[in-house]
Amino acid sequence: MGYGWALEQLQAGHKVCRTGWNGNGMYLRYVDAAAYEVDVTLPLDCRLLPWIGMKTADNCFVPWLCSQTDGLAVDWELAA
Repeated sequence: MGYGWALEQLQAGHKVCRTGWNGNGMYLRYVDAAAYEVDVTLPLDCRLLPWIGMKTADNCFVPWLCSQTDGLAVDWELAA
């Protein structure tokens, strides 16, 4: 499936990955702004936004940014 499909799945609360990622336990999750706190003082007019996070092969969770290769890939699937 394509990246548009993957985004829809993320927004519906599912985990997604690329076919080659699955063996490493890597996946993406949508992180809603209401689901996290920022441990710094924000300007009063600043609001938190949702983001996409990646569970990495070394068991970390980090912000993720889509590369051109990922955006054009058609091997997206639901992660286990």
